[in-house]
Amino acid sequence: MNLEPGWDSRVVHDELERVRADFHRLLESSNADDLAAWSDGTRWTNEQLLFHMLFGYLIVWALLGLVKIFSRLPERFSRAYARILDAVTGPFDRVNYLGSCVGARVFDRRRMGPKMDRVIAALHRRLEREDPAALGRGMHYPTRWDPFFTPYMTVAAIYRYPTQHYDFHRRQLILATSPSPSTASDSAPPGTSPP
Repeated sequence: MNLEPGWDSRVVHDELERVRADFHRLLESSNADDLAAWSDGTRWTNEQLLFHMLFGYLIVWALLGLVKIFSRLPERFSRAYARILDAVTGPFDRVNYLGSCVGARVFDRRRMGPKMDRVIAALHRRLEREDPAALGRGMHYPTRWDPFFTPYMTVAAIYRYPTQHYDFHRRQLILATSPSPSTASDSAPPGTSPP
């Protein structure tokens, strides 16, 4: 339960603000035709993919809750949990796909921006309150569910996860906007594929 070398919460705060600004820029510069067009390399439209990118930030709350529970149990429990989740990757992939199709209908282009603002503001507040010792707690994760899940993830890694997920999918959008910002996390880890 050690914090990764070089951890700096200011980097995470900066990433969150970069994403927030970029997400608004994407929404504001896209018209209905842009959003209805297909993205590159997924079965989602651009609007559905934008919701999926937002969902990466919404899911952090559940991921942090899981760590809070499993980090207090013997490690074998989270390892077994991760194995079970990996075994049901097929059904998860279908739910993941359909969830973003439905989610984009509920949180359309007008509602996505304010939702992203709220979730990022909440993540800023939560990160500010984190006990440094808690940032090093972790658990095992199902690596087949997402290219950016690693076999063992700490709370600190979970705060970095949604931006890695966002930057990866950002490149799959086909919108009449400026190119995505170049980041170190623009590609999936070797041997993985996008969800």
